[in-house]
Amino acid sequence: MALLSFERKYRVPGGTLVGGNLFDFWVGPFYVGFFGVTTFFFAALGTILIFYGTAMEGVWNPWLISIDTPPVELGLAWAPLDNGGLWQLITICAHGAFISWALREVEICRKLGMGYHVPVAFGVAILAYTTLTVIRPVLMGAWGYAFPYGIWTHLDWVSNTGYQYGNFHYNPAHMVAVSFFFTTCLALALHGSLILSAANPAKGKEMRSPDHEDTYFRDLIGYSVGTLGIHRLGLLLALNAGFWSAVCIVISGTVWFEPWVDWWQWWPDLPWWSDIPGGVNG
Repeated sequence: MALLSFERKYRVPGGTLVGGNLFDFWVGPFYVGFFGVTTFFFAALGTILIFYGTAMEGVWNPWLISIDTPPVELGLAWAPLDNGGLWQLITICAHGAFISWALREVEICRKLGMGYHVPVAFGVAILAYTTLTVIRPVLMGAWGYAFPYGIWTHLDWVSNTGYQYGNFHYNPAHMVAVSFFFTTCLALALHGSLILSAANPAKGKEMRSPDHEDTYFRDLIGYSVGTLGIHRLGLLLALNAGFWSAVCIVISGTVWFEPWVDWWQWWPDLPWWSDIPGGVNG
């Protein structure tokens, strides 16, 4: 369906949170609003600061560009511009852009008279980012515990943080998060493949309806969550993936300091088999 054929249904006045009619404007088919302006401002400023830091380092290879965090020794203080200060400013800009975008989504939801599940979902992604760059470093007492802005340096940070706590895959919250990520992919892959098969029948066959889709999954697994339910399920799974990924990192170095494999010692110490010869500890 062409965009203009339904554009008039959602290009409606009102619903703004800030600025009223002054900022209730569009650029082409895209709603901007006050928070669209602030999104552009913070995103542009952050990008300029990244290029400024790149020029200071003299590194223009996009794989090697890195805006490093302040040294751990500086704690939570403001760092010099060339020693982590840029990272602090870019982090502020990133939060300004992300939060502005979420509030712009709220305004669009208000215009359409719909629920706020889209900005809430984006808010979980913002929470995960904030956990890595603000919450965990503050709890640990230094901005240097956050990750740097660079492709290779970011990957190095992930690897080093994982090895710092032994095998990070033994982190129980990490297990939960990965399970939700994989289950999200599985559920939406099943949904997408079903839609494609129903909407693209063999030559000479009629397009299948949602009733056929429901019947397929009832025959396959004994239950069909339905056309609306699968999207709610996908949202629930995805939000849990983001939430537990934030939990798995924020508890590392704040409430748990040893290798994560040691956390599982409670399992062989359970009283009903801890003293059995040949058992878990036998």
